[in-house]
Amino acid sequence: MVTLRVGKRSLIGWIAALLVPVLCIGVANAAVPSTPSGWTLVWSDDFNGTAGTLPSSANWIIDTGHGYPGGPANWGTGEIQNYTSSTSNLSLDGSGNLRITPIGSGQNWTSARIESRRADFKPAAGRILRIEGRIQMPNVTGNAALGYWPAFWALGAPYRGNYWNWPGIGEFDIMENVNGINQVWGVLHCGVTPGGNCNETNGLGAARACPGSSCQSAFHTYRFEWDRSITPNQFRWYVDGVNYHTLSQNQFDATTWTNMTSHAGYFLLLNVAMGGGFPNGVAGFGTPTSATVSGRPMVVDYVAVWQSGAGTSPSPSPSPSPPTGGVIQAESYTAQQGTQLETTTDAGGGQNVAYISNGDWLRYSVNFTGETQFNARVASGAAGGVSGLVQVRLGSPTGTVLGQMSVGNTGGWQSWRTVPANISPVTGAQTVYITFSSGQPADFVNLNYFSFSR
Repeated sequence: MVTLRVGKRSLIGWIAALLVPVLCIGVANAAVPSTPSGWTLVWSDDFNGTAGTLPSSANWIIDTGHGYPGGPANWGTGEIQNYTSSTSNLSLDGSGNLRITPIGSGQNWTSARIESRRADFKPAAGRILRIEGRIQMPNVTGNAALGYWPAFWALGAPYRGNYWNWPGIGEFDIMENVNGINQVWGVLHCGVTPGGNCNETNGLGAARACPGSSCQSAFHTYRFEWDRSITPNQFRWYVDGVNYHTLSQNQFDATTWTNMTSHAGYFLLLNVAMGGGFPNGVAGFGTPTSATVSGRPMVVDYVAVWQSGAGTSPSPSPSPSPPTGGVIQAESYTAQQGTQLETTTDAGGGQNVAYISNGDWLRYSVNFTGETQFNARVASGAAGGVSGLVQVRLGSPTGTVLGQMSVGNTGGWQSWRTVPANISPVTGAQTVYITFSSGQPADFVNLNYFSFSR
């Protein structure tokens, strides 16, 4: 699922060798497979749960609308659907599956898109990271499938809150398909656009028919491996264990490789788009059409991430932020919800976190040594009567509140002041969430940096 690529890919040479679909019924395993010998399970979701409910909010963020706030329109791809959190578009089926179901007709469609809360999927040095999903594509073919665009993919963590740094931060398309064709596409996006090492906006891709049963009529296992155990490092794509696409580190210049591999890691996405550059490019005309049928879901049995060797983390945990008195830049978060970055005019320059409103949060790793003070560098141009709380929590966005401060208008969105608040002392390495709470939906604060002290 390529981002910021309205021009889209040319697909000459990729559409050949299509097979006639083989009719069979896909059956869900309803459980993540046993961890292979020599591997460690890093993270997984088998989508067990009550029929008609949403997937785990602890694992997934539900994207809504026609794009990220402040990001490119139509998710940068020209797709036309409106993503929702309705269980008509996104729900567990009670049999161990997640169903993402496009609904609509003509040019009016709804569907769903989710992304993993974790954005640190990355192999440790000398190891292999395996990202895998068992998925049945929407079971629709021919003219009735025109415009369907299911995908299982990953984006570099720095994309969160920025939305304009693609493709440099990297994108792994583990499984893409359009228009009900019996093929799986695996694609890497990287570097600069247009052109660059990844031939953007096309990307570097390969495709093949699903082994045995068609992609639409049965479940197949789609896997991506990032191998840091060999030199040069490799990226590999598989369907049902068959390796059909491989790229090596020595195919890229050092800057391109570093930009897509040296950040905190990747987050995972599942979605079914309708229309846009890819399905339109394959069809040769605009999709969906009046022949496109509604209500054919992508069915996901499980998603799992493994790493070779011992340990329980895909990479060393982010280094804890500085101890007592050290400044933590707000943009150095390891995950976030609802915020954006912008250039700051505050002393020291750089970026601040902006467009913060009720329910937004930022996540950090902090090494505490009994600090009792939280000092936040904030600015606000909020309208009169609009204010909110900046809270320090442990473990989750709803975890224990260590302390909080109230922030209202400071004279402008770049009019900065340092505001202190008392906190309950803790010690050791902790996962910290800075959360934002307000009685109004409007943005109420910007955050440049903060610190903890005694």
